[in-house]
Amino acid sequence: MAEKRPTEAALERSRALDEMSAEEMLQLIHSEDGHAHAAVGRVIPKMAEAVEVLACALQGGGRWFNVGAGTSGRIGVLDASELPPTYGVSPRRVQALIAGGDRALRNAVEGAEDDPQAGAFEIEERGVTLGDVVVGISASGTTPYVLGAIEAGTKLGARTIGITCDPDSPLAEVVEIAIVPEVGPEVVTGSTRMKGGLAQKMILAALSTAVMVRMGRVRGNHMTHVSPVSSKLRERAVRILTELGGVDEKRAQDLLRQTEGSIEQALALLETERG
Repeated sequence: MAEKRPTEAALERSRALDEMSAEEMLQLIHSEDGHAHAAVGRVIPKMAEAVEVLACALQGGGRWFNVGAGTSGRIGVLDASELPPTYGVSPRRVQALIAGGDRALRNAVEGAEDDPQAGAFEIEERGVTLGDVVVGISASGTTPYVLGAIEAGTKLGARTIGITCDPDSPLAEVVEIAIVPEVGPEVVTGSTRMKGGLAQKMILAALSTAVMVRMGRVRGNHMTHVSPVSSKLRERAVRILTELGGVDEKRAQDLLRQTEGSIEQALALLETERG
């Protein structure tokens, strides 16, 4: 029953939310956000398992698919879309599927999340196979679109990971690795874009960062495969090269011109020059 789901429970502290001042509401929301942070901390061992699976898949030529609906889907799209410019990974390698398609990024597409066949079709259409990983994202863990995608991925031989706030949900039960931050009831009952969404955002950002480090796209704490597609990123590339390569700004700019903006290739040139 819906009323028994953790994501649908009522928070006692916010019973009189509509009677609070703006500052009181904000203090309460901020306080409750701390529970999301703590909940993520408790699932780090499961996150570490997921990092190894995802890194192994990508290093072996496989792909990573985030699948979600509504807030969860948008968070999945956000994280996947930030990897190409930040780490130079092809957008084909890390993809995101959202119920209702691209239109659902800005507008609610009613009923899209209730169709498990649509989730399965999206996975099948992309040729998901052995070596790929499907990551289902659903705060309640009951979203049919996500469950359909996970079922299809499993049948096709893909590894499966679930991110949900309910340990007893169908999603947590069917995936290989279940990452379950138990954030507790939301300030506004059932509004999982709040603590649930925050926990999902934290988890995905941490997973993708750790996976990119595992793949050698970071030296020290610098992104060495950043795509210099804007003035900000070109300036960042110069700063990174001056620090990692021990050269001045002019030399760094010359090297980046020679390598068409590749920090990694510029570092390789320096290493060759220095013997």
